[in-house]
Order: sequence, then C-alpha cells, then structure tokens
Amino acid sequence: MVATKFLLHSVIGLAAVASLLLVQLEAEVHAPQNLMNKPRVIPMLRLKGGQGNVRMTRTASQQDLSKPGVARPAPKDKDARKQKIWELSKGYKAADKESIQRSIVHHVEHTLACDRYNFDDRSAYRGTALAVRDHLVESLRDTKAHYFQQDAKRVCYLSLEFLMGRSLLNCLSNLDLQKPYKEALEEIGYKLEDMVDQEKDAALGNGGLGRLAACFLDSMATLNLPAWGYGIRYEHGMFEQRIKDGVQVEFPDTWLTHGNPWEVQRLDIQYPVTFYGSEKVIAVAYDTPIPGYDTLNTNALRLWSAMPDQDIDLAKFNEGDYQKALASRHRALEITQVLYPNDNNWAGKELRLKQQYFFVSATLQDVIKTFLDAKPGRKWDELAEKVAVQLNDTHPSIGVAELMRLLIDVHGVGWTLAWSIVTKVFAYTNHTVLPEALEKWPVSLMQSLLPRIMEIINEINRRWMNEVREVMGDNHDALSKLSILEGEGEHRMVRMANLAVVGSHKVNGVAAIHAEIVKTDVFPAFVEYYKRRGITDKFIGITNGVTPRRWMAQCNPELSALITKCLGTEKWVRDLSLLEGLKKFADDEKVLEEISEAKLANKKRLAKYVKDTLNVEVDVNTLFDVQVKRIHEYKRQLLNILQVIHRYNELKKMRPADREKVQPRTIFIGGKAAAGYFVAKRIIALAVAVGKVLNSDSDTSKYLKLVFIPNYRVGNAQIIIPANDISEHISTAGTEASGTSNMKFVMNGGIIIGTDDGANIEIKENVGEDNIFIFGAKCHEIADATRKMKQGTQWDHRLVDVFKTIRSGKFGNPVDFEPVLNSMENGNDRYLLAHDWASYLDAQAKVDKAFGDRRGWQKKCLLAVAGMGFFSTDRTIQEYADKIWKISPCLRPDPRG
Repeated sequence: MVATKFLLHSVIGLAAVASLLLVQLEAEVHAPQNLMNKPRVIPMLRLKGGQGNVRMTRTASQQDLSKPGVARPAPKDKDARKQKIWELSKGYKAADKESIQRSIVHHVEHTLACDRYNFDDRSAYRGTALAVRDHLVESLRDTKAHYFQQDAKRVCYLSLEFLMGRSLLNCLSNLDLQKPYKEALEEIGYKLEDMVDQEKDAALGNGGLGRLAACFLDSMATLNLPAWGYGIRYEHGMFEQRIKDGVQVEFPDTWLTHGNPWEVQRLDIQYPVTFYGSEKVIAVAYDTPIPGYDTLNTNALRLWSAMPDQDIDLAKFNEGDYQKALASRHRALEITQVLYPNDNNWAGKELRLKQQYFFVSATLQDVIKTFLDAKPGRKWDELAEKVAVQLNDTHPSIGVAELMRLLIDVHGVGWTLAWSIVTKVFAYTNHTVLPEALEKWPVSLMQSLLPRIMEIINEINRRWMNEVREVMGDNHDALSKLSILEGEGEHRMVRMANLAVVGSHKVNGVAAIHAEIVKTDVFPAFVEYYKRRGITDKFIGITNGVTPRRWMAQCNPELSALITKCLGTEKWVRDLSLLEGLKKFADDEKVLEEISEAKLANKKRLAKYVKDTLNVEVDVNTLFDVQVKRIHEYKRQLLNILQVIHRYNELKKMRPADREKVQPRTIFIGGKAAAGYFVAKRIIALAVAVGKVLNSDSDTSKYLKLVFIPNYRVGNAQIIIPANDISEHISTAGTEASGTSNMKFVMNGGIIIGTDDGANIEIKENVGEDNIFIFGAKCHEIADATRKMKQGTQWDHRLVDVFKTIRSGKFGNPVDFEPVLNSMENGNDRYLLAHDWASYLDAQAKVDKAFGDRRGWQKKCLLAVAGMGFFSTDRTIQEYADKIWKISPCLRPDPRG
C-alpha cells in the first residue's frame, strides 16, 4: 500500500496535478451545447518562478463526450433492428459524479455479486476498473468500426513481452476522468489511491523489451495509428523476486489471482494451433483496450490464452485413468502458464518454442481473417498494402515461415506470390548484439514439434542460398554466414535472426550506435549481399524512446507541474520537443530552487517506500545513486558493487573529521536475475551482503548505504526513478542496444554516469557533455582492450584491495562469491570491468564534486531535462510509421460536431 499512497497524485497524472494546483471555472461545467466541441480550458493559478497564466487544455476529454447531446456513430444503413439498438445506446456512458458512483455500485452488485452496502477495497477497485473499462470499450468499438469503414492499413506489433504496469490511473489520465472518479469514490467512502493499491502489475514482461512495447502501444494510440499489439496472456509472470537469507528466491507471480478487470475475453475469436503434426491447441483472444492521450482513439492489446482442443478424454476418465484423461488439457494450459520458462533443459526449450509459435500462428490467422473480412473479394497482393507486421526482436520471427504456411497450405497461394507478400509484410527490430540473444533452435526440435514449419524453412533456405550464389558466387564463408541453417547432424540449428532478416523488408537497430553495430558486427554479410544487389536502405536505425505520459506526467507530478508552468502549456506531454524551452530558465534561481524542491519530494517518497518495505532508513539529503535494471554481467552491476566496496574501504581508513568532508551517498540497486543465471544471482547476493554490512556500520552508515530493492517492476519504478540524483548505465561499450531506463532517469531530473554505449551517446549529444558523466572504453577500443585483458594486464591496486576485502569474509562466506570473482579473473573479464575500473572511479569523483555545487547541479538537472525532447516514443513511433510501416493516422470523427 505504501507504494500507491505516495503515487496518489503522481499516478493520477498531469491533469490531476492541474486540478490540485488550479481553479476550474464553474462555468465550464454548464457550458452550452454549441461550445462543446471546443477544448476544455482550465486556468492555472500563478505559481512562483516561471510563467503565469498557464492554460491546461484537453481537446478530447471523455467528460465532454459523456454530456447530453453527444451521440455515438449511427449505423450506415436503415436496418430497423440496428436503428432501434442505436436509439437504446446512442449516448456515451455518463461521466458525472453521480453516474460514476451508480456505475461502480452496479458492477459491485451485479458483476461481482457483492453486498452493495458492505464491500472491501478489492471489490471497490474491481468495480471502479469495470466502470472505467465501460468507457474504454465504447471507445474501442467506435475506433475499430472507423478503422474497418476506412479500410485503413493496420500495424500488428508482435512481442513476447508487454510490461504494461498498472492500468487504472493511466486510463483515467488519458481519458481525462481522474478528477470525477476521485471525487465520486470519496463521496461513497473510498480513496482513489487505495483503489490503485489493489491492482497488481500485469506480469506480461520482464525488462526493457516489454516496457518499450508498452510505451509503443501508448504512442500508437496517442498518434491515432491503426495498430494492435499481439502477445501471450501469461497466467504467471517470470517470477516474484524475494530476498531470503541474502539470496534471490523465485516465487510464482500470480497476478491473475483476483482476475483482470481490464481484459475482455473474446470467446468468439479462437484459432487452432497444431503441434507435432496433429496435436491441436486452441488460442483464445483476450483484448485489453489501450487509450491514447487526449484523443478519441482507443486501440487494443490482444493476448492469446491456450485451451485444449479436446477438454477431456471421457473414455479414459471413465476407466479411472484420470491423468491421461486430462493430459491434453494439461499440455495446452502449460503453454501460457509462465513467462520465459527456464530453458536450461530440453523440455524448457520445447516449451519456449511452443510459446513463440502458438502466439505467432494465432496472430497471423487473426491478421488474415481481419484482412479478408474487411473487403470481400480481396486479392492477396493487397495484403502488404493493408497490413504491416513488426517483429519485436527474434522471438516472433518464426512468423516468416508460418505466414508462408497459412498462405500456401490454407489459402492456396503459390510459393512465389506468397514469398513476395511475406517479404513486404514483415519488418524486424533487432534489440541486441549478444550472440546468446540471437535465438537458434535445434533442427531436431523443430522437426519434432513443427514438422511442416521445418519443411518450409528448409525450402526458404534452399531458394535463398540459390539467390545468394547468384550474387556472391561459391564463396563458402559468405554462404555459411548467410544461411538460415548452420551446423551438421545433431548440432544443426535454425538461426532465427537470419530467418527474420531474409523474410523482412526492413531491419532496424534501436540506437544510432546499435544500428551501426548491427550492420558491421551482427549482420555484415547480409549488408554486403544486399549492397551488391543495389539495396542500401534495408538496415536502418530508429532510436528508442519512452512515453512521457507515464514516465513524466504521471510518475513525477511536481516536476511536471513546474515544466508546465515554465512553458506556459501542458502540450509538451504530447510534443516533448517543447522541453527545449526550459533552457531559458537555466539561470532563473526560483525555477532552479523549485527543481530541487521537486526532487526532494520524490526522494522523500522513495525513502518512505524503503522504510516501509525494507525497514531501512535513508537520508534524503544524501546523493541518491540508482541502478535498477535486469541483472546481467554485461550491464555491470558488479562494477557498481565493487566501487561501493572501494568507497567503504576508503571511509574506514579515514579519521572521523575527514569523513565529514565526504559526499554522503545512498546507492539503490534493483533487478531480477533469470532463474537459471547462476552468476547473476550471485551478484545479487553480493549486493545484499554488502548492503547489510554497510547499513549497520555505525562509523560509516551516515556517509554510505546500499539498498537492494527486491522485485523491481513498473509499480515501484515510478517511485524510484523520479528520486534519482544520478543513475548508472554502465554496460560495456557495444553491448547495450539502446536502453530506455537511461531516458526515464534523465527526463525526471537526474544525471547519468555511464559508458559510450546504446542511447547514452545520443543523450550526451542532446543534453550536452557537461551534463553527463562518461567513462570507460569506447566501442572502437573494445577489441584491443579485450586482447590485453586475455593477456593478463595488471589490475589497479584499488580493485585488488576490493577483491581481498571480499575474500577476507567481511561480507560473509567468501566461497559464496567465488563464482563472481572468478568471472573476472584469469582472462575471464569478458565485459572489461577491470579495464574500465580506474576511469569509473574518476567519474564517480567528478560526480561527488559536482553534486557539492548546489546551484551548478540544479542547472545541470534542468538542462538535462530540457535536452530530452528527442526521446519520446511519439517521435520513435512516427519514424516507424514513416520509414517502415508507411501508415497514416486514422482519427475517429469527433461526435461533438
């Protein structure tokens, strides 16, 4: 509950901030009907610093649509039945206070079957969510109908992850309904923040890949693009992380225990998916509405749940063999049980491949049905004109072969035409440069599980190799690198990334440096092949972003209100480039002081969260140093922990008087390690052990603490990120495709300490080199640094001392940490922690010095925020729409006239 209570006005959103700070004219409520198509205008009180007379405008408020006289679209024909139904339901669901209360109580009693006079917070939340969902469903149905009538080209975004976070206040904010819902709840004895506390984060993703996909959905809807997300409805997330006896322990992430009021089960939308050549599973659709910000459009996320084709073998059941009677049911249900099942064994590999094929097959069947239903008599070569399918990393790349199967086997399309369609429909986003993330599946597994798909892949590869020979000749090295298949015999593998490249018309990296690495290091043979064919624009770069709605306006209301005041408008929430206007306040002492006030409020929020959840006291006047992300060796959380130990060693050597001169720090680390990733789990154990010693040391805890925050997720990220003074993005150069948390931290008024890797490079270009702390080897220096590491270059003595401290038993049994230390020793330092060590310590010293200059630090923070206009997913998605999808906005007609 503590997390939510502090997010009361943070997650309510920017418009809610306005309602707290501003005075709304009473006349607005009684606006005449002929003025209803004008934007809702909320005058703001003049605040200290910045500009006065700020006007908050919403051009597409659900509150306006719900007023009398505004009708939903009427049926196009004169069918009497349709006209009667329209007359019965032509108005939008009312959004005045009393109507909201009536709707909530109605759902509590009639949908949930609870006592309307005595229902708890959980029932109140579910009733509230269902009431909000009613608005969303109306909007979704009208939006879908408009897309259908316009026969608009549609984007289908395929992702194995969608890390959505909580929905209630995000939906209220985007629909401009948070104020009336807050007031309606309070009058019947409930608080909006308590309702939010009842909602569990949707466990549909793990890290940046899923969070990016969620941001993309928000921006697609906000930009009025006809676009749907497609994924899996996991019964359980990857896991809930708890720290027990100092180590990560995985517990089931049972996010659906009390149901999901945001989804709509679509039993009318089902498709068969076949495994092993004959075993059928049924994919059932669940739709979650995705409202855009300040727009009438609502898109959807369609997730697939697996059900058995035959629920029970009644003959076996009657014989008393209950296990076999239900075997097919169990095999079907296991497909959508858990996100990322452990694939350290054959069964785990098979289940992962099942998951990927299951959701891709169902999605493409749905895509084809929607295409054919929209316009009878369609020609197949129109498919690429009406559908764009984006593969979010290699997980959905099996779709290339599956669409071929559907076109050829189900719809009778010839190979040549089918392949022409496929290569125009698909585009592929590469998100990594790590070899282990470029998926490969054993041919033996593919032949067993998906025999027809393996046949098609073999034929694709045969024809592809013939094309390659025509261009490259019999160059064995080129043929080997370009082939979709590799290896021989039992080691023969299907390279899914190669399949994605061959079957897509565009391949994009996700940051400027990553786009170049994709061309020079990941797929250089493909680049050369297409160059020889005269194709030079297949590989492109589109830098990632994040949605400013959730990651600024909602999670950081204090800073958002200040930005709105300074700019004189809240339009920056949809046009982040307007942040550039903050630069003129770089020397405004009042504005700079308010930057600090906003930061202090956020640090207090995080401090209370840490106290209430972990019982650790932290000083909000210390420098808050944050590194929260998936735990992986290349992300180098270990480098951070090692420098914390070095800092602790130095403090212990000092006299008390000298310690008083040190810049106090509180370090926060958080993130999950994959269940089968042993070294990453040991890194977490080391962080927890170091924190335990530091936080209880009476000599030094005033100056240095380390807190490991368990179960990092969207919900607590919205508390953690706004509180950062600096954030650590310290991956080895050339290993991080982009990163998006770096963007979130800077947008929220923090400064990066990081390497020249991923989007850090573009952030540096936009915020200025004076407002970021860069260290370590550059990308072009990695090869030489790696060679020196393998040759056994002598380590910095300070790093040697840190290893001695760990092995002394200071932080517990050193045997527990030997796997971590061994990962760096004897030429094993793949990610060059020792090489970058001295440079990292120098950068940390610069941070300490800069933070001590209060006014200078405030200016850095303001200029950093001002430089982040480029990093909105609205800009990212617009680039996808222009460069890849060739799609235009399709805005619903305004029913207000």
